[in-house]
Amino acid sequence: MARTAPQQQPEAEGVDGGVGLTALLVAAARAIETHRHDSLAQDVYAQHFVHAAPACTDWPVRIEQVPGGDDNPLWGRFARYFGLRTRVLDDFLLRSTGTEPRSTGTEARQVVLLGAGLDTRAFRLDWPSDVTVFEIDRAGVLAFKQRVLTDLAAAPKVKRVPVPVDLRADWVGALTAAGFDPAAPSVWLAEGLLFYLPGPAETRLIDTVDRLTTAGSALAFEAKLEKDLLAYRDSAIYTATREQIGIDLLRLFDPGPRPDSAGDLTAKGWSTSIHTPFEFTRRHRRGPLPEPNDALEGNRWVFAHKPRP
Repeated sequence: MARTAPQQQPEAEGVDGGVGLTALLVAAARAIETHRHDSLAQDVYAQHFVHAAPACTDWPVRIEQVPGGDDNPLWGRFARYFGLRTRVLDDFLLRSTGTEPRSTGTEARQVVLLGAGLDTRAFRLDWPSDVTVFEIDRAGVLAFKQRVLTDLAAAPKVKRVPVPVDLRADWVGALTAAGFDPAAPSVWLAEGLLFYLPGPAETRLIDTVDRLTTAGSALAFEAKLEKDLLAYRDSAIYTATREQIGIDLLRLFDPGPRPDSAGDLTAKGWSTSIHTPFEFTRRHRRGPLPEPNDALEGNRWVFAHKPRP
């Protein structure tokens, strides 16, 4: 029997309903990935978010807890996708701050997480000591995350600056008031965010990032290319997510046409590259591969760099 998404709880507004509930889905996927013997990414905090939210206390945090294991489309294939995405974007951020051996040379010291959700990169990645991580999200999401992390006595490895503001509000003013310096190189991440926004809102956000960045900055984001999202309505991933945990992703995604944000950045002088997730599956030898009626077929991971003169 399909479950319905729970109503929002006042304490965790923005986490227990709507798009916010997807942050808990991704946290559960990261927890499952963390406990795998061949894990691509480690997030020891993820399972605690799952256990702390009334909406998902019965969700699995280990693949051994999943009926059917990796054959389960939601907690097997889809969760492995999120684990792969986490690893790839971890690597991007570390390269962009000059940490990872194959660094880009940008060596940005400001990291901006747009729609940060339950991201714990400030706590779990080995950043250079002078990096500042700005986390932008709604106040309810950040408050829920902080409560869980405080209960765990978790300490960030670098300076972490929560910026509690809705991206539909004046987030630029809030970010600069929090100490962000547009004149210094920065690295930006929009992970699992843009396809929830109307096309014009995505365009405004990308234009704003361009305006707030200087040469040597970088941006990564996830996009969907499908002209008709409903073509995948009956895909195994979407069906399992609806039926097992009551999240109808296609109702949350904006149904309008998507802008060519990668092309827009290229026109503004950025260097961009576009990849399918399956490229990284083959590189890491773990993760999803294409299958018929695949909801992941149109997903693209975009990496952009603003060149120095």
